[in-house]
Amino acid sequence: MPSPTKLTLETRGQLHPGLEQEWLLTNGLGTFASSTAVGCNTRRYHGLLCAALLPPVGRFMLLNRVGELLILDGQREHPHEFSINQFRQNMHPRGDRYLQHFELTDIVRFEYLIEGVRIIKEVQLLWEQNAVGLRYQVHCDRPRQVELQLLPFVSLRDFHALRSSSNARLQSAASSRQVSVRDGERGIHIQADNGSFVERGDWWYGHVYPIETQRGQDDTEDLFTPGTFIVPMQLDEAKMGAVTLWAGDQPTGLPNWESARKQHPNPPLIIPDSASQRVKDSVQTLSVLARAAADFIVRRKQPDGSAGTTVLAGYPWFADWGRDTMIALPGLFLATGRFEEAAQVLGLFAQYVSDGMIPNRFDDYTNEPHYNTVDASLWFIHAAHEFARLSGDQQMFDTRLRPACEAILSGYQNGTRFNIRMDPDDFLISAGDANTQLTWMDAKQGDIAFTPRHGKAIEINALWYSALKQMAYHDLATHVAENFVKRFYINDFRGLNDVIGTTNGNVVPDGSLRPNQIFAVSLPHSPLSHDQQHAVVEVVRRELLTPFGLRTLARSDAKYRGRYEGDVFQRDGAYHNGTVWPWLIGPFLDAYLRVEGETQASLNQARQWLLPLQQQFKTRGCIGQICEIFDGDEPHRPAGCFAQAWSVAEVLRLAIRIGA
Repeated sequence: MPSPTKLTLETRGQLHPGLEQEWLLTNGLGTFASSTAVGCNTRRYHGLLCAALLPPVGRFMLLNRVGELLILDGQREHPHEFSINQFRQNMHPRGDRYLQHFELTDIVRFEYLIEGVRIIKEVQLLWEQNAVGLRYQVHCDRPRQVELQLLPFVSLRDFHALRSSSNARLQSAASSRQVSVRDGERGIHIQADNGSFVERGDWWYGHVYPIETQRGQDDTEDLFTPGTFIVPMQLDEAKMGAVTLWAGDQPTGLPNWESARKQHPNPPLIIPDSASQRVKDSVQTLSVLARAAADFIVRRKQPDGSAGTTVLAGYPWFADWGRDTMIALPGLFLATGRFEEAAQVLGLFAQYVSDGMIPNRFDDYTNEPHYNTVDASLWFIHAAHEFARLSGDQQMFDTRLRPACEAILSGYQNGTRFNIRMDPDDFLISAGDANTQLTWMDAKQGDIAFTPRHGKAIEINALWYSALKQMAYHDLATHVAENFVKRFYINDFRGLNDVIGTTNGNVVPDGSLRPNQIFAVSLPHSPLSHDQQHAVVEVVRRELLTPFGLRTLARSDAKYRGRYEGDVFQRDGAYHNGTVWPWLIGPFLDAYLRVEGETQASLNQARQWLLPLQQQFKTRGCIGQICEIFDGDEPHRPAGCFAQAWSVAEVLRLAIRIGA
């Protein structure tokens, strides 16, 4: 029976669309491997071993790629190169012409066909180790003399940076079947279980990463190869040749391939007995989503040094962010029954509550917490209550999470960093100033805030009201509800204001039509009447809904940007001004089902709206994952991080809820 999580592409010697389709492997540490379906690195973040040296951060690109040559019957003057690289003027070599098949499970598998010789290349990461394995299996249809030549290419650089030969001080040391390359304290050790290693240090110049070109970033890198693994084989149709390379930041020895593979845990997926037959028939899609969700769940030590769990917000470049973690937690952990790990995540962030705030992020290099968000702490309260409701672990909530929630409410009432405080006149939460970006719409370059939302933001006060109700602050919640409607409700056609600001002491509402108002309906407690909730859902559906989530701004707005492209400044200008965010499909469908009720008709409609996001991961963007954003304009090109935690989490959560 085929694996329920197997995804395949038939490339059949074609460069496209495989050059635009990406893959991702992770190992529970923050370490990852990634490239395209044809094996060509098109980003600085593509490589076979991007190691988390300070888990889950401190990531360095150790092994970028492997050059691969096949020599048949001693014809060294006519080698067949089956790797593929992009340079400024051309692509060389063109291994895509031999590639017939790509497959993703818990490993990646490439199948090449070269003059009757079939080569199967597999890549796996060692679980919770900074190490990668590459296995090559060679099959012949008749007696052949075969030789594989494998050239490891390394950069040993920060994963955000690019390597230039002019400032490199790489040193290598080799023996019969292994080689080590070092750059000061960092290094990589590579060993083969067959053949021999011939040392010959060399630089290959001018590798070009076209996605970096498109993003207006530096796009060219030099890579170092210390030499070549040479593996001769005498084969016929009854005999298979094989060689495995293992590479890591420490010597790995020669693990058994299948035993190493079994170390990867099988991502859990709990489908309740009461679930509809439709859910049970969708096990393949749900299993792929559960595996995608597991990619973001990684280890982070607790402040006392004990083992803990956290969430990487997205691959390839995000670390663990408080806001993203709390929004994603119900889908990543609670919907899949990973309650113990959910408790570790919540317990970890609870220990970092400071002045009523949880960290927005941890530093990529020092692991120090940064506190610069207004919504992450309120999302913590929501996630903590969802944990208690779905896990039934009231003791964990009462002893560790409730005190953190109380500290957050106290901090917001009395005032904390960045002018976050409850206004004593209307009991609503105000935050920030013209120089800060504290909500999830946080794009900023220098002094330019692309979506200025300081003041009283709609989703912050929706979260505030819901948190007060959940924590049984009923009197205060009643005052908040009264003023919430007065301040934010415009009319049935426009819904809610996005932000209530002040200029020279005067109240200035921002009526920009954005998706943030949907949270006033989707959260467990709403300050709006049923009719007002219904109007908000209809406004958002009419103006913002796309097949892949909600636009961040209505197309009728003069600030709307339909394409996320160009340099950093141009992209940040579009980031929350029209770009589609898949994670918003979750609160939208929650809100829709709240106002319509969970009838057969409404559930069928919700399934139809969710279906494009369930299907896209099979052929678009990163295979088996859901990206961070899509263009606002059709055909809604995937962009941003190629794998985003809250995108996957919300699609998985809703798919289980509605039986999609």
